[in-house]
This record gives sequence, C-alpha cells and structure tokens, in this order.
Amino acid sequence: MSRATATATGFIAVLLWALLALFTVGSSPTPPLLLNTLCFGIGGIVGLIWAWATGSVPQMRTVPLRVYAFGALGLFAYHLLYFSALRLAPAAEAGLIAYLWPLLIVVFSGLLPSETLKAGHVIGAILGFSGAALIISGGGAGLSTEYLPGYLLALLAAFTWAGYSVLSRLVGSAPTASVAVFCIATSLLSFPLHLMFEETVFPTTALGWASIAGLGLGPVGFAFYVWDIGCKHGDIQLLGTSSYAAPLLSTLVLILAGIAAPSMTLLWATLLITGGAGVAARASFSSN
Repeated sequence: MSRATATATGFIAVLLWALLALFTVGSSPTPPLLLNTLCFGIGGIVGLIWAWATGSVPQMRTVPLRVYAFGALGLFAYHLLYFSALRLAPAAEAGLIAYLWPLLIVVFSGLLPSETLKAGHVIGAILGFSGAALIISGGGAGLSTEYLPGYLLALLAAFTWAGYSVLSRLVGSAPTASVAVFCIATSLLSFPLHLMFEETVFPTTALGWASIAGLGLGPVGFAFYVWDIGCKHGDIQLLGTSSYAAPLLSTLVLILAGIAAPSMTLLWATLLITGGAGVAARASFSSN
C-alpha cells in the first residue's frame, strides 16, 4: 500500500467519526453500557473477520497483555462517557465538547519528554475551552444546569481519549489486528456492568437497531482499523490535521439530519473548538 493510499484510508475514519453523534442519538433509548456491549461486539467481530481474511491472526498472539488491557480500558472508558453524555445533553453541544480531544492530544503531547509546550498550544487551548464554555453557559445566557451533567461527562470523555492517545506511546505498539481484541474485551467488560447497573432497554424501531449496527460497523468498528492503517503507513501529520475537521463535520451532520438547530452559539463554539485545535497543531508543526 502506498503512502498516499494509506493516508486516504486513514481519512475514512474521520468521516466515520463524524457520524458517531448521529448514530448515538438514533440508538436511544439503549443505555450506555448496553450500547457499549452491542456496538463493540459488532466491531470486534468485524475485526476478527478482517484479521482472518488478511492472515493477521498470528500477529495478535505476540501482543503483550498490558497492551490489550490498556487498549480495552481506553475504548471502554471513552465511549461509556461519550454515550452517557449524549443521553444527558443535546447531541451537537455535548459532541462538540467531547471533540476537544484533538486539541488536548496536541497540548498533552507538548508535555512529554523531549517535547515543548509552546505559546500556540496555550492559545489553542484557550480558544477551544472558550468554545466549550460558550456551550456550558448557554451562549452567555447563564449556566445550563439542566444539561451540566452531560456536558461534564463530555469534557471528561475528551480528557480520557486524549490521555489514552498520548499514553499509548509509552505502552507499546500493536498490529492493526489487535484492535479486534480491544473491541471484544470492551464488549465483554461492559455486559456484566450493564446487568449490575442498568435496566435492559433495547431499541423499539428499525432505525434504532440500524443505528447500533451503524455504530459497530462504522465509528466504533471499521474506523479504528482504517485509522490504525493510516497512522502506521500514511502521512501522520496530515491525518492529525484532518482529525480537527471532525467536530465541524459532526455538527453539520446533526444539523442536516434535523437533530440540531443551527444557531450562533453553535457556530461560534464549533469555530472556537476547531480553530483552537488548528492553532495548537500549527504550533507543533512549526517546531518540527
């Protein structure tokens, strides 16, 4: 596979992640842990089929257990927080806050050994968090206490995924096929917790089931595999930059689907969060 093809393959993940909020809303009223169980079960099966078809199964046996544990916990924690946030707050607004993770990855990376936290990183963080504050404050009209739990979970999700992504550099690399094990483990971890803490509620419509299938096949399934290929064999800087378009694309999808209404608050929050990530990324590129 050429570098250009691998980069284009990785960009598919950004397009799929733009559908994450849409499918999460469509899967309602399925509770978060059950949703984790179902969609990651689908994503894991997709990965196992892919690993078998490409002859990658033997590679999976060489991965250290700590890498599998770390990967599974990262996927489990982020998506549980994300799904919970979108059950408690408006999808567009909560999704935007969760999409602070590209910005946070850049900022956190600047704190690693041999890296430097530059002024552009700080400015980008201020812009991004200003966008989140605009949402939480209801566009300046006052604190949106009704949706505050959802917004806080979305913010925690952003920090969780950013921390997981940066710390994964210290844990060790793994072949793309290992993502299937991450997904299966996430599903198996979520199921007993669902039985302990949630009421079992399945979708009552074909749209609900289609949304769960869409999640498992796309944003929390196929997306992880194509992103891994892109990051390992494509232009990682170009892919990193493309990920900053995810919050913008996600918001546009929700508006086009009629789930979110266009507003100046949503517009400014989107521009601040996306722009903040771009400013921070530019600071990183200028130091290379």
